[in-house]
Amino acid sequence: LQSNGRCVGPGFTEENIEPEEETMINITGNSYLVSPNLPDFHSCSPGWSSAFYGAECFDSEVHSYMKNLGKQKSSESQNIDAKKVELEQLLMMETKNYRKTIKFYQKLLQKERSSKGPETKSMLPKLRGQLQEMKSKVQFLELVKKYIMYAEQWGVESCVLPTVIHNGRTDTVDVAPMEKSSLLLYYNTEKHQCNNQNGIRVLQAGTPLGLMAYLYSRNAFLEGYVQQFLYTFRYFCTQEEFLQFLLDRISSTLCSASLDPSTSLTKICNRSFYILQAWIEDCYSVDFATNTDLLCTLKEFISSKVALLNGYGERLLSLLEDASARKNGNARQCSSMDKCEEEGEEDRKTLHSLCKKLSEDVSRKASLHIFFLQNFNWKLSKGMGPIAQYQRERLYTISSVLPKPCYNSFTEEFPGSFAKADEVGPYLLIEYSVQQLCCQLTLLQQEVFHKCHPVHFLNSRALGVKDKCVAVQKAVSTETVSLKVCNLFLSKCIQDQYLLQLLRNADSISTWVAAEIVTCHRSKLQVSLLSKFLLIAKCCYEQRNFATAMQILAGLENLIVRQLPAWKILPAKVAEIMEELKAVEVFLKSDSLCLMEGERFKTLPTIPSAHVLAMHVQQLETGGFTMTNGAHKWTKLRNIAKVVSQVHAFQENPYTYTPDFKLQSYLRQRISCFKDADISALAADNCANFHQIPAEKHSRKIQDTLRKMKATFQ
Repeated sequence: LQSNGRCVGPGFTEENIEPEEETMINITGNSYLVSPNLPDFHSCSPGWSSAFYGAECFDSEVHSYMKNLGKQKSSESQNIDAKKVELEQLLMMETKNYRKTIKFYQKLLQKERSSKGPETKSMLPKLRGQLQEMKSKVQFLELVKKYIMYAEQWGVESCVLPTVIHNGRTDTVDVAPMEKSSLLLYYNTEKHQCNNQNGIRVLQAGTPLGLMAYLYSRNAFLEGYVQQFLYTFRYFCTQEEFLQFLLDRISSTLCSASLDPSTSLTKICNRSFYILQAWIEDCYSVDFATNTDLLCTLKEFISSKVALLNGYGERLLSLLEDASARKNGNARQCSSMDKCEEEGEEDRKTLHSLCKKLSEDVSRKASLHIFFLQNFNWKLSKGMGPIAQYQRERLYTISSVLPKPCYNSFTEEFPGSFAKADEVGPYLLIEYSVQQLCCQLTLLQQEVFHKCHPVHFLNSRALGVKDKCVAVQKAVSTETVSLKVCNLFLSKCIQDQYLLQLLRNADSISTWVAAEIVTCHRSKLQVSLLSKFLLIAKCCYEQRNFATAMQILAGLENLIVRQLPAWKILPAKVAEIMEELKAVEVFLKSDSLCLMEGERFKTLPTIPSAHVLAMHVQQLETGGFTMTNGAHKWTKLRNIAKVVSQVHAFQENPYTYTPDFKLQSYLRQRISCFKDADISALAADNCANFHQIPAEKHSRKIQDTLRKMKATFQ
């Protein structure tokens, strides 16, 4: 079952207790942060699942459950108020039971860890099953409430859409049939599994005005149209045009809306507020935070017109303030991480003890290895699980063989005590285990991935993103990118360019991998680093961190790195990982929704490859967006929205590895040090990168040549 993008799974990432009661639940060896809040029932954002599943998000079970709500007797008619009251009571009861069960589960976990209650081992599996069942009930009730809010309230029938277009001045406006067909185009389908009608009409295309008006349709939320529209409207209208459309509808209906709640004007007014709130909740970071004029226009309208007549105005202003605070909070995340690091340093006994604890944490995840590999079609080498211990050599002294490129602000964000990673060199990479490096690289990748938005992956050609390259040229800054070439958005539409930052980060990691290898002054150290990076990449993709795995693969496929002599003396089992990584890359490129298949993405954290996802979106963007009559193809836009919706789906299930701030700082410094490095220039200064001919063999060849030449003259 799907509910507002919330997924049912053993991770228990969204339980239902008070916000302050965040707990850590460890299930099947996986640590997950439990933030058990029910989503705010006043929240209007449909969530990624609405865009991804569409009408299938509400199945026949939801429809049949809806019919029985609010009926005390079979003869009584349905009443929406009775449905809401009964549903609220059921939710309150299920949530209370769920909260109690979670607390009881926590107590059993503590007993098991303290070895005080051996009988708890048999109880924990049963209790986990009960938690899963109870969570399913709560989320199903959430789904039903979403259905009530979106379908039963404030939606209008298609015959009322002309009223929406004409600013809601009258309840019924006669529009010629030709005018109606020019605004929206439909096609008929067979009987839907969730609909009792003989067939349903599916939106095929529409003009910008018609597509905006369809947001007020009774089925707009149920079909996933609202969320799909919020992802893709920039292809046919600007943010200013969309905002003005909503504000016009609010202005023309606000005074009359409170007179009779059953009229079309009231429904249009309330639906306008719902859509506006959903837009703010879902797209504030990409539309309002980057466009101060748009934000000022909205705030001025709410303060001057809405707040005086409708209590919804204060709520919208509060929502804008909260969204702005969250945006600013993300910007200050690095500084807060430093403070956490300083506080946590006192509690650490030694760095190695922490690493040992982290390694034990990750080793519990071994059970996921086989589960993950079963859904892939390639053959993987045996004995190379995510927790396989790599036999590391003990290194000699700490010395630096690295060049020293200029540091940038990325380095200055971290404490000075960790800012001398170049003095340590690559030796610390050998000292840490594969699992430790995999976990910390994953957390670093998650940090940048969670700041992106599905809209960031749209119209990437205009940003210079091309196939077979990570991003625009390194020397080109974000501000100098030309938007004149292949711009699919409207010319006045402001586009956030965070995707370039995401791709440059990936490029920096690939360059770092290659640079670490070619700067090793000994062949033995090169072999150790090659093996370490291959094992890290394998561990990453087995933990569904495909972004870091593909970045390491790109670094290893560097032309200079591939020609190193160290590959010839690499252990055969380790060398086979390279083919596995290439198979993973082919798998990721094969289907835009390959990571959304099955149920795994709901329970296991996932980080996709940003460049691969951008290429999939570019492929969907190929071809015209309009029909011969000028109507925009909604079927095309719907498919694009479905693909990019997986970004929000993956962000809802984060990794919860224990952060090692010292190791993360070291990795950040090394990546920053090499992000603009010239690999061929670094390799030229290191004799270990060239095939060496032994001196005796070389001398023997010369003697043999001279002997042959002497024989020819005799």
